[in-house]
Amino acid sequence: MSQEFLYIDNLPSLKEYCSKLKGSSWLAIDTEFEREKTYYPELCLLQITDGLQAAVIDPLVINDLSPLMGLIYDHSIVKVFHSARQDLEIFYFLQGSVPFPLFDTQLAAPLLGYPEQMGYGNLVKAILGVELSKSHTRTDWKRRPLNKGQLRYAVDDVIYLARIYIKMTERMKALKRHEWLKKDFEAMTDPDIYEPDTEHAWRRIRSANRLRGKKLSVLQSLAKWREETARKENCPRNWLLRDDAIIDISKQLPVNREGLSSIKGMHDRIVRKYGSDLLRIITKAQQQEPEPLPEKKGNKSLGTDQESILDAMMAIVRIRAAENDLNPAILAPRKELEKLLWGEPSMLTTSWRQHMIGNELRSFLDGALSLRVHSGTLVFEPNPKQ
Repeated sequence: MSQEFLYIDNLPSLKEYCSKLKGSSWLAIDTEFEREKTYYPELCLLQITDGLQAAVIDPLVINDLSPLMGLIYDHSIVKVFHSARQDLEIFYFLQGSVPFPLFDTQLAAPLLGYPEQMGYGNLVKAILGVELSKSHTRTDWKRRPLNKGQLRYAVDDVIYLARIYIKMTERMKALKRHEWLKKDFEAMTDPDIYEPDTEHAWRRIRSANRLRGKKLSVLQSLAKWREETARKENCPRNWLLRDDAIIDISKQLPVNREGLSSIKGMHDRIVRKYGSDLLRIITKAQQQEPEPLPEKKGNKSLGTDQESILDAMMAIVRIRAAENDLNPAILAPRKELEKLLWGEPSMLTTSWRQHMIGNELRSFLDGALSLRVHSGTLVFEPNPKQ
């Protein structure tokens, strides 16, 4: 039977509900938002539960969310999300910071043997055996009123999220892994993650690496202008300039409004409103040196020695994976082993993998650990020569 829930669309009810949740040790949270017509995500619904009483809160009709924000930003309460990045971005733009402490079930899933970046529906099915409905995935969450089916669809996500969290934390504590993600969760509060990088906005344009010299400089300046203007006016980037228009402008280097208007995809309203600014940017950028293109990371070929070392590393991974009931490919993907071998930044030297396998692999590469066969079993142990 479906769990009952509250629909909260007025301040008195919100205050009463938030008062009841004070003192909770954790809260599962999910959001519905829209950003098709805006730069910043617009919060349309917020679903929340303490595992006992779930609620759907309507921020579009409640003009004061301070009771809710006070609850969510309470440092004594763990906030539970799945794939928290977009949810946290909403809170960052609303409040200037993200709530903490937090728990992300997507980040925690690999510690329990589930695939990296596992989708929410697949995780619910794997842990709870429940197939989530997809009947309202295309809902316009800004439209009012929302029907019962839409509200049921929205609240189910947070109800199952709470159940997943309970099962996950029980298993992680039993395996003594509940502290392993502490640094990963703390890293998610870094403001730089959510603050748009206007200086390097050009790197998101796929064909940027085909340009050189003044054309690349123009592209970089136009991409920066687009990002800053979209933020200022809270409109989608593509409403100003599409990527292909930026590429064409950078190649053709128009010198007047007529030249701008001839660019495919340039709307007359953009030329009328921003033409002078764009022409000034184009002229100025041609007199500047472009920012260098990122170095291409080609695939490094492994020699016989490196392949042998990599095989030995995989042997260590398999041993630790078997001991911890994990898939070796989840514990230490081959690409990450190669990065470690080449001395490049790797997930194996950060997060929970560092505790389970990364430190031992590093010791092996440094010569502090050795592999040997003991009673027909492959083991690794401290090198007596060290």
